[in-house]
Amino acid sequence: MAVHDHSSRRAGLRLPSRHSAPASAASAAARDSTESTTFATVFAGVRILTGFVFLWAFLDKTFGWRYATPSGKGWIDGGSPTQGFLSGVAAGPLESTFHSMAGDAWVNWLFMLGLLAIGVAVMSGVALRFAAVAGTVMMALMWAAEWPPAQHLSNGQPSMSSNPLVDYHVLYAAILIALALGNAGRVWGLGRGWERMAIVRDNRWLS
Repeated sequence: MAVHDHSSRRAGLRLPSRHSAPASAASAAARDSTESTTFATVFAGVRILTGFVFLWAFLDKTFGWRYATPSGKGWIDGGSPTQGFLSGVAAGPLESTFHSMAGDAWVNWLFMLGLLAIGVAVMSGVALRFAAVAGTVMMALMWAAEWPPAQHLSNGQPSMSSNPLVDYHVLYAAILIALALGNAGRVWGLGRGWERMAIVRDNRWLS
C-alpha cells in the first residue's frame, strides 16, 4: 500500500508573497546614484550638441562651407554674416530697425563673436551662466526678427509661422538656461576645474 506524505514541508515550492520586501537603503542609494549618473551624462550630451549648433553656425558663416553660406561668401571672404538675414526681415515692429542694421560692421562682429563665444563655452562646459544670458539675448533678437506671431508678412504673403510664441529660438534659450542651472559642464567638460578658479569663485556669474 502506497503512503502519500502530505507534509507542508516542501523545500522548493514557496510561493512569492504579494508584498515584496522593501528595498534596502544601500540598493536605493545605488539606484539613485545610477540614475543621477545617467541624467548627468545625458545632460552633458545635450550640452555638447547645443554648443556645436552655435559653433557650426560660426564656422559656416566664416568660411562659407556651402551649407547656409555659399562658397566665397564667407565672412573671411568679405561677405556679411548678417546682411542677408536682417535685410530679409519682413514682419514685426522692428522690421525697419533690423533693415538699418543689416551688414553693419559692428553688428557682424557682435553676432559672430557671440556665436563663437557661446559655442566654445557650451561645448567646453565653462562660463555656462554667461553663455546662457548671451545666448538668450541673441535668440530673443532673432525671434523678434522672424516675428512668429505674424500671420502675414509686410507684403501680405502668409508668414508660414508654425507657432506664434514658441519656436526653435525659444527652445535653444530654454536649453541654455537649463544647462547653466544644472551645472552641465561638470561631466564631459571643464566645468569642475573652471569653478575652482579664484576669479570664478569670487564672481559667481562667471560659473
